[in-house]
Amino acid sequence: MEPIIIVLIILVVLVFIALIKTIQVIPQASAAIVERFGRYTRTLNAGLNIVVPFIDSIRNRIDLREQVVPFPPQPVITQDNLVVNIDTVIYYQVTDARAATYEVASYIQAIEQLTVTTLRNIIGGMDLERTLTSREEINAALRGVLDEATGKWGIRVNRVELKAIEPPTSIQDSMEKQMRADRDKRAAILTAEGIRQSQILTAEGEKQSAILRAEGEARAAALRAEGEAQAIRTVFESIHAGDADQKLLAYQYLQMLPKIAEGDANKLWIVPSEIGDALKGLSGAMGNFGPMGGMGGGPQGNPPTERREKPSVTD
Repeated sequence: MEPIIIVLIILVVLVFIALIKTIQVIPQASAAIVERFGRYTRTLNAGLNIVVPFIDSIRNRIDLREQVVPFPPQPVITQDNLVVNIDTVIYYQVTDARAATYEVASYIQAIEQLTVTTLRNIIGGMDLERTLTSREEINAALRGVLDEATGKWGIRVNRVELKAIEPPTSIQDSMEKQMRADRDKRAAILTAEGIRQSQILTAEGEKQSAILRAEGEARAAALRAEGEAQAIRTVFESIHAGDADQKLLAYQYLQMLPKIAEGDANKLWIVPSEIGDALKGLSGAMGNFGPMGGMGGGPQGNPPTERREKPSVTD
């Protein structure tokens, strides 16, 4: 009985192993390559799959999700013979599990080497300045070459990114000095522009102030002139309305002469030619006054007789 029990146990174990090998569960976004006696048979997709135990075997399980692979810095020579180190990152996705398994031995290593050689070809036609400022152009060219080459491997390159471009240390020092000089230059230009703008605004303000001041003075002068003109017209109208004679005008004229001579700046007093007529009219008016009732004592029209006394001589 014991040999029979041992045989039954062995059969149960074999059946269990066969069941395990028969039922294959493939996770989502994954695929498996099935070979029968070493030859490709089919590709298992996600879900529950049945294979023939001990005949079919799983060759490879491939993740169909997008993968990110960073590559170490690679030295690349530019067109102006400068060595720069470039870090790259590749975003790829397996689209054909069979091609990725049988068309290339190791698609990760193949993509890395293809990236390095393509990057050297692209950077070799650019100088350092263009290399540092043309990331998008380099990314697009590199992605185009990789996508075309990896298509037959069942791989699609979605994106290629340059993480860092590191020029030599001496070049970095020179670039920092140049950038510092450019910043100082821009700061000086901005300062000068600010001073210039400030001076322009100040001059504009002074100009506007002078214009307003001149307009105010002109307006005040016009108002003063208009007031004086109005005063003269009023005086003139008053004189004509009062019917003033020549004697009154002559007397007023003589009263204004001392005011004309007032002031320290009046070094020279010019007597107008009309002074003779004024004095003549005034003397004629004064000649009519005398001791009797303020009139002259002599005959009418004759000047009064002046009385003089002889000085006494004292012994």
